Amino acid sequence: MQTTSQSSLKPDSLKIVAPLGGILVPLDQVPDPVFAQKMVGDGISLDPISNELLAPVSGTVTQLHNAHHALTITTPEGIEVLVHIGLDTVMLRGDGFSPRVKMGDTVKVGQPVIGFDADRVGRNARSLLTEIVVANFERVAHMTPATGMVEAGRSVILELTLKDGAANGTGVADTAAPGAEAQSEGIPLPNHAGLHARPAAVLAGAAKTFSSQIHLIRGDDKVNAKSLVAIMGLSTKQGDVVTIKATGPDADKAIAALATLIADGCGEKPGEAPQPAAETAATTARAFPTDANEIAGVPASPGLAIGQIFQYRHDVVEVEQKGGASADERRKLDTALAEAGSQIEELKGHMRDPSKAKILDAHKELLEDPDLVNLALDGIAGGSSAAYSWREAFTRYAKQLEGLDNPLLRERATDIRDVGRRVLGLLAGIRQEKIEVPQDAILVAEDLAPSDIASIDRTRVLGFCTTSGGATSHVAIIARSFGIPAICGIDESALHLDNGAQVLLDGGRGMLRRNPNEAEVARAREQIAKLAERRREELATAMQPAQTRDGHRIEVVANIRNADDALAAVAAGGEGVGLLRSEFLFDERDQAPSEDEQARSYGAVAEVLGRGRPLIIRTLDVGGDKPLSYLPLPKEENPFLGLRGIRVSLDQPEMFRTQLRAILRAAPLSDLHIMFPMIATLEELRAAKRILAEEQAAGASETSAAASVKVGIMVEVPSAAVQADILAAECDFFSIGTNDLTQYTLAMDRGHPKLARQADGLHPAVLRMIKLTTDGARKHGKWVGVCGGIASDLIAIPVLIGLGVKELSVTVPTIPAIKAAIGRLSLSECQALADEVLALGTAEQVRARLAPFAE
Repeated sequence: MQTTSQSSLKPDSLKIVAPLGGILVPLDQVPDPVFAQKMVGDGISLDPISNELLAPVSGTVTQLHNAHHALTITTPEGIEVLVHIGLDTVMLRGDGFSPRVKMGDTVKVGQPVIGFDADRVGRNARSLLTEIVVANFERVAHMTPATGMVEAGRSVILELTLKDGAANGTGVADTAAPGAEAQSEGIPLPNHAGLHARPAAVLAGAAKTFSSQIHLIRGDDKVNAKSLVAIMGLSTKQGDVVTIKATGPDADKAIAALATLIADGCGEKPGEAPQPAAETAATTARAFPTDANEIAGVPASPGLAIGQIFQYRHDVVEVEQKGGASADERRKLDTALAEAGSQIEELKGHMRDPSKAKILDAHKELLEDPDLVNLALDGIAGGSSAAYSWREAFTRYAKQLEGLDNPLLRERATDIRDVGRRVLGLLAGIRQEKIEVPQDAILVAEDLAPSDIASIDRTRVLGFCTTSGGATSHVAIIARSFGIPAICGIDESALHLDNGAQVLLDGGRGMLRRNPNEAEVARAREQIAKLAERRREELATAMQPAQTRDGHRIEVVANIRNADDALAAVAAGGEGVGLLRSEFLFDERDQAPSEDEQARSYGAVAEVLGRGRPLIIRTLDVGGDKPLSYLPLPKEENPFLGLRGIRVSLDQPEMFRTQLRAILRAAPLSDLHIMFPMIATLEELRAAKRILAEEQAAGASETSAAASVKVGIMVEVPSAAVQADILAAECDFFSIGTNDLTQYTLAMDRGHPKLARQADGLHPAVLRMIKLTTDGARKHGKWVGVCGGIASDLIAIPVLIGLGVKELSVTVPTIPAIKAAIGRLSLSECQALADEVLALGTAEQVRARLAPFAE
């Protein structure tokens, strides 16, 4: 890997450093003619695996597009280095991008300049291929590009030899040419995104064919029409009126040609609206392949793996259509269904995670599904064999699910086919056997069901690829729980890869790379090793209490669902549980769990933690975007402002009381805390506490420990933050749910396709709500934790500590990294930083200020 310090370079040379980690792609292979034909400039493209754009050179930010997907840095030598993230990303209008700099800023090589949500941008743009080009390439005498995989901020991707005079800022200048002067009439821009990179390049390229001096004018703004960067710097939009002015011997010809070009859209069809950016990453990549050796799919489980292809195929079962006596065929079906149930029970014994075993419970229920079974019985009654009738029934049933609008129900079609194949094999006398896979296998299949995965030797499998399913499929869920990289919905060409072929699997990007060369494999192995080493270092100190350099204690606990999660949290250094999401017991079922079932689940978590670690159980949090099929709630115009959180429990007191009794049964086993979700008023808190007190009193003879349970609330709405000093007088602690607090404070649905990017938990308004909460709690000596998304974000840790947060409840995998980050900070610097960012006006400014803490 070649690295460089720009200060050591000769004045007639320049090295450009990788702004992102990833794999380099020659510019002429980019599926965009303007870049491929080098109309924007010459350089290289990069298929990224990171999501923080770093400055590739030192210099001044001379152009930052208002969609924040592209910027230009001009070096002291006058070289204009343009970086363009993705293709057609201008159409996202800034959604998914967060600039860390502004026009006119001086930056150093390796400094963060733009952050972006790779998943969001990748799903909604044509490609994530990022172009790094020298816009004024006429100043370059020679360029040497690198190849293979590169590391952000370190690897040199382009070495330039500058022309004589270029290093002193002299080069092709826009000097006035003698001759006539001409100017066009005003021309309204027809381009939906204004003159972004593609039309700007077309216009600048056309202007350079004329010897006259040419300017593009909008109002009082006037720029050199031969400069791509200058045109982009105007940040034009559709409907802006521009004029062209030329001075020189061919001024009239230039005006006539360029005015027509602008009116016609500079290569973009006028009036053509951009396509909705809603395709999946797989569909996008298939339509616009970025590299002949890359096969795209939907990111399902993150991580990198280098291994060999192993193609897994389900056996094709041939059956006779004509059956015997209906009673005999019925007995065959009943026997096969019963044996399939026994097989599933046996498989459950191989799955250590109860939540994953529940997937197989759902498979057992399918064996008794009346609609499915009746379809098969109808076929038998019509004279068909049990095997034929069953095959027709489950394939028809699966196709019905696949045709639904609900993506979760579509994913369940895989479960139908899995159960169907199991029963069909039994009817045909074929028994499923354990899949034998080679070492270091990348498993490729049309689909992989939970029972398939349960029968695989996972010590041999490095990753999964399936042509079906998506990020919510069971194979994706199980892969994430195993920590195995996975891609779903991959292009079917993956099914034709040879067994044993070496591939590079990138689960985070949803990309499978075949035929990686030695350099690419070496780079990937280096990245895998570095990540593993960093995790080892963090794990080595993860069992130590989290505290700042100056000894300020911060409790780092975990967001979990069940006892297995609790075990993983403790193993990762978690100091307790800050959020047990009890709703996982209630969903994906036909009726509410009983008191005993709940008590067993809560008690299992409590036993893992013991009396020395806190256990905070949040009562049922449903409604709004989290309905339950068996809990009919009234139809509401805005369910987010209706029956949600604690309001549902108060509306369903018997279900609420059952849950409270079950939770209280865990009190003798742990340091138990009960937390009520989405408390908005003092009346709601008092009503919930009153019911809890009644259940505590009713069970007083059973356990005295129940009386000592601490009671807290989720601060998720502005009213709770504003009244924190009043609410703190009547509860023991607060835990801030930053996801909901953000959407309610900013009045932005965090799932809205156009607003989600702006619904940022680091917005100053949200941070002020957190400050109100900690100030209110402090008046009564109560502590405040954060269990929302930003608690697991390294960039947010210093400001949360500075605002007075005492506890961070985070996702289990991030525990070691969060504890390590706390140890690098001091309380005084965090407090000063918090005061500083509270005075800022935008989330972008806050993130720019906190960017150094992202690592």
